[in-house]
Amino acid sequence: MSDRQQLPRQVKLFGAVSLLNDFASEMVYPLLPAFITGVLGGGAVALGALDGAADAAASLVKFVSGRLADRASRRGPLIVGGYFLAAAVRPIIALTAAAWQVIVLRVVDRLGKGLRTPPRDALIADVTPAPMVGRAFGLQRGLDHVGAVIGPLVAWMVLSRGADVRTVILVSIVPGVLVTMLAAWAVTGGNGRQQAARPLPPSAAIAARVPAPVIAIAFFYLLRMPETLMILRAQDLGIAVALVPLLWAALHVVRSSTSFVGGALSDRIGPSRTMWIGWLTYVALAAGMGLARSPLAAWVLFLAMGVVAGLTESPERALVSAATGGRHGSGFGVYHALTGVAALAGGIALGVVFQGTSGATAFLVSAVAALGLVILWPFWMRLHRVPPP
Repeated sequence: MSDRQQLPRQVKLFGAVSLLNDFASEMVYPLLPAFITGVLGGGAVALGALDGAADAAASLVKFVSGRLADRASRRGPLIVGGYFLAAAVRPIIALTAAAWQVIVLRVVDRLGKGLRTPPRDALIADVTPAPMVGRAFGLQRGLDHVGAVIGPLVAWMVLSRGADVRTVILVSIVPGVLVTMLAAWAVTGGNGRQQAARPLPPSAAIAARVPAPVIAIAFFYLLRMPETLMILRAQDLGIAVALVPLLWAALHVVRSSTSFVGGALSDRIGPSRTMWIGWLTYVALAAGMGLARSPLAAWVLFLAMGVVAGLTESPERALVSAATGGRHGSGFGVYHALTGVAALAGGIALGVVFQGTSGATAFLVSAVAALGLVILWPFWMRLHRVPPP
């Protein structure tokens, strides 16, 4: 590969930052369902609220940080501050005594994500040549999921040596410190292309605020099953709590490998088609989770869900990058904010269905609703002139 085709330095560094951050985060996250339901006495509604409230509470921060990130000089402090906040707050979960305290701390953790994510994505979009945007986000998402493999494996090793969940959460502070240090290095020299800060005509500015693809993407976040409820469903089907970190690590092996494929496919056949394939895959797998009756089926379907992330995360970001008219900060801020609000509403609603009826019913409801989105997406593309494949 020639120098001209190499991904920029900042893209590679942010891939490493994402790896370390998810190492820290995913030591904790897959254990939260068991921690909340088993140790603290919460239920499925609390788990749905955990996912949704954490993302939604960060939505306003994402919107504001995205607007601020239109000025390249502000991106570095926002990114480093966001990683630092999450690294500092996450270990405190080990000291909680009630489910609501976990939710509050998880929200603060996600506020850090809200600060850092739009400016980070804007920086990646700005420094990457347009024909390589899919691969750039594929690398970032892929290495993010590699970290999510390492974290649960380390958690499982700590648990297998007789430690409890609270100890695992405390240990997560070590990779968290390394994340902050590497993020400070990654933002140096990453101001991006100067055209990112040029004024836009009114029509382009409106499009940058709410790109048409983001509305459809938000509906998918509204309809899809929260990951905490996916874990709870797997436990209902017979997966032991002690094996959940291994299951979670294996899921991210699938997510990581398919993220590289999804990024390359997005550049080749177009982000809209790639994302649509990911949505269709979700419909089939969610229906399968609803109909599953054995631990083996839970393992297979849960792991296959990783393909959905691989085929949707990079194309989503490529679509936003193409639709924002150069204001990548604002565009990614709206994208992350709107999908966060949708995740809150969907997480709580599906949690209510899960707790009030059954996990099987909740997954089937999600699958049927997502099928409607799959059918409507081609018409949405034509109506709003979504960037063609």
